[in-house]
Amino acid sequence: MEKRKDGFLIDKGAHDKDFIFGTRAVMEAIHAGKEIDKALVQKELNNDLIKELLQLCKSAGIPVVRVPEAKLNRITRKNHQGVIAQMSAIEYASLDHVIDSCYAEGKAPFILVLDHITDVRNFGAIARTAECAGVDAIVIPERGSAQINSDAVKTSAGALNFLPVARVKNLFYACRDLQKMGLALVAVTEKTDQIMYEADLSSPVALVLGSEEDGISQEIMGIVDQKVKIPMAGKIESLNVSVSAGVAIYEVIRQRKK
Repeated sequence: MEKRKDGFLIDKGAHDKDFIFGTRAVMEAIHAGKEIDKALVQKELNNDLIKELLQLCKSAGIPVVRVPEAKLNRITRKNHQGVIAQMSAIEYASLDHVIDSCYAEGKAPFILVLDHITDVRNFGAIARTAECAGVDAIVIPERGSAQINSDAVKTSAGALNFLPVARVKNLFYACRDLQKMGLALVAVTEKTDQIMYEADLSSPVALVLGSEEDGISQEIMGIVDQKVKIPMAGKIESLNVSVSAGVAIYEVIRQRKK
């Protein structure tokens, strides 16, 4: 355990993740405006203080996961009181602010929407490519996405320290908002006949990529403006999602350089 400069007690757990433990300590961190990735709360607890914590998390948009005590004990042997908060390795960005800033600078926004990509290495690799290419922001859902921890930052080669990441409560509504702000919502998927290189990606655009297991959700696929695919000449039908992201990102850059 160590004490941070801001006075909060931190236990260095597995994979160098930062944790705050104890109900009041977590509540104080939320009140102080600390970036918290999620709160782990013991399943059986439901006292008044826990109810206050849950309401505070809800107001602050912090995901809460109910877990057995054994899971909390694996993270730390300290007196966690049934509550552990995982600190975020980055400060999340406002999607509205990112888009407004792009338009104010006279540039066409370029956004990546990652639909439930849970593998930290894939996420980090995508972030690294996105930052190198000048993507304006990555959008992820609050739940069901890779945790942005020290592993993700390391895999991104530090790109996550510079690339804005917007974490939204509902990815579907965020996609709708992007469309209202003038961005074309483009799904990168094998479920189409349109080749990526034949599509116009030079305007304000939000590329949507889904997980390798489930792909892009049907809900989001139902509202996209275009569906594009990367042509395949081999026997394997799909690329790793981080590779697909790299191909798609640089096709947008190529078209914008014309």
